Amino acid sequence: MLLETLSAAAAPAGGNAASALTQMGVGHLLQEMTANPGAFAVSWAVLLTLLLMSGMSIYWIVMNFIKNMRLRATSDRVISTFWETPNAQDAIRYMEEQPRSEPFSKIALDAAQAAAHHQRHEGSRLVESLNRSEFVDRALRQAVGRESQRLEAGLTVLATTGSTAPFVGLLGTVWGIYGALIRIGATGQASIDAVAGPVGEALIMTALGLFVAIPAVLAYNYFVRLNRVTNAKFDTFAHDLHDFFATGARVGEAPARQ
Repeated sequence: MLLETLSAAAAPAGGNAASALTQMGVGHLLQEMTANPGAFAVSWAVLLTLLLMSGMSIYWIVMNFIKNMRLRATSDRVISTFWETPNAQDAIRYMEEQPRSEPFSKIALDAAQAAAHHQRHEGSRLVESLNRSEFVDRALRQAVGRESQRLEAGLTVLATTGSTAPFVGLLGTVWGIYGALIRIGATGQASIDAVAGPVGEALIMTALGLFVAIPAVLAYNYFVRLNRVTNAKFDTFAHDLHDFFATGARVGEAPARQ
């Protein structure tokens, strides 16, 4: 008799626990949100915001990865070809043939155009106010700044996603727990199946926020490091270009191309 009583008491408890587990999944949460969208308006807003953040983050991760891989594959070739070309006009022509997205060629072309513009206006007020070295230096600074800014495209989105997505998910969790407590108070049921399901579903929002934020943070740090290396190459190339277009040769070399 005692064993039968214990078995009967344990069966509902096991059934309640199993029922609670079936109510803690993503599928059950989406089912409830779809069935009653008005009651889950905040949850829908949080979910859609996280999906938007995730989509934008993935887009910029892919775009920046492709851009950096192309840049790494072509930058050394572009720089070496420019310096190894015997004739300056041929070197500039080679830079003009590069794609619009290639930054080193654009920096070299800006320097060449600045030097040519200054040479064409010898005897004018332009030459009197700025010598050739200063004029080329100003053009190079503008070109390096422009290309550095292009490298940073999408990093603001990744940084914003990485810093705010966990809090967006936490908002969904807090609101979900608040709604669960209201439903529990209204029904007067505080059993495990009444509490675990709603609370577990609410915690899914925090997990989604972390799932969106972590890749964005890792990608942001990775691309910032790559950009730092590329900016250093920009500066080195710009200094060599300044020496060449201002004096006719790089530092340590005799004038070879005119």
